[in-house]
Amino acid sequence: MKKFIIITTINEKTRAVCEFERRPGWHTIVVGDRKSKPIRNSESLTFLSLDDQRKLGFHLTENLPLNHYTRKNIGYLYAIREGADVIYDTDDDNVPNPDWKTEGFTCENSLQCHDIWINVYRYFTRDYIWPRGFPLDQINQDQALTVEKTLPVKIGVWQGLVDNDPDVDAIYRLILNKPVKFDRRKAIALPVNSFCPFNSQNTLWSKEAFPLLYLPATTSFRFTDILRGLIAQKLLWVSGMHLGFHQATVSQNRSHHDLMNDFREEVECYLNTTTIVDVLQGIDFPGNALENLCLAYQRLHAGRLVSADELLFLDAWRKDLEQVL
Repeated sequence: MKKFIIITTINEKTRAVCEFERRPGWHTIVVGDRKSKPIRNSESLTFLSLDDQRKLGFHLTENLPLNHYTRKNIGYLYAIREGADVIYDTDDDNVPNPDWKTEGFTCENSLQCHDIWINVYRYFTRDYIWPRGFPLDQINQDQALTVEKTLPVKIGVWQGLVDNDPDVDAIYRLILNKPVKFDRRKAIALPVNSFCPFNSQNTLWSKEAFPLLYLPATTSFRFTDILRGLIAQKLLWVSGMHLGFHQATVSQNRSHHDLMNDFREEVECYLNTTTIVDVLQGIDFPGNALENLCLAYQRLHAGRLVSADELLFLDAWRKDLEQVL
């Protein structure tokens, strides 16, 4: 099995990158950008500079903006072209715990909830906390989250939690800003038609879900993986798969952020997530994952939730993916 870790960075080689490079059986791909410091290649690490990226010949390479998190898309395409069976998505400040491991793509523990929005963090901690992208008007809702053992379901994407400085929005950091260590609990699958935002920090993708890896390029840095995740959840269910969550296996040593700038970049999260889900729930998806992805963005564009330029980027992703799959 070929297993790849995808990271993008503008920093010198971080502790997290070094730790992942040493993981047996994994190959780490570090995607560079205009500000990136060169990182030496090794048997288990490939650094893709901007020049390297151009030489790959992908349609998406010349279209993607510089100094943007979505350069990661090039890393996904490269891994898929190299024969990836699984792709692990993370950041350069997420250090794997000593017992870091990945889950298999089945789960027999299902979270029981009939609400359309589930704050999964509440299953893993009693602290007052919510994931980035969770609708603000749902934060204080009472949810009785129970887990039942069921027949195994297929997991398309696993979202692992992050200890110490987990993925939360700027409002949480500006008001509460409390470090969290999540409880060690069994992994769970979300039920169909219940959404929880998921990110790109500790996330494992199965091969069947690779078309859904696309990070939209016209949104803000703080919204791109959230939008991707909302679309992916709906399309996973269409394909008979689920989103799963498991306990924290990495700890984040978060680099400095301007929280007010984060707030500005998260406005789309605060205002649009509920509308996006409403649009997705109203679509009859008849095609394969890639066709359904394109249909989702077309409908979001019709609803003025993404720009026309996003459709151009997505078309480049489609063309590249059809060549490498």
